[in-house]
Amino acid sequence: MQQEELIKLGNRIKQLRKNKKLTLSALCYRNGLEPSTVSRIEAGVVEAKYLTLIKLANAFDLELYELLNFNCK
Repeated sequence: MQQEELIKLGNRIKQLRKNKKLTLSALCYRNGLEPSTVSRIEAGVVEAKYLTLIKLANAFDLELYELLNFNCK
């Protein structure tokens, strides 16, 4: 993934989390994710693994393709 795409994905995940009024810890605790991993994904410094993306999509009640649609609001 290119850096620009990583940043877009990170911003998308962060915005979805804030829309749900979840802290990073709450999101991770509820879905078996490591806060440090999600923090780095949100910052755009690390690529998310497929299974992590699935867990994040499930956490936001989205299909994976919806999570990856950076043009959504």
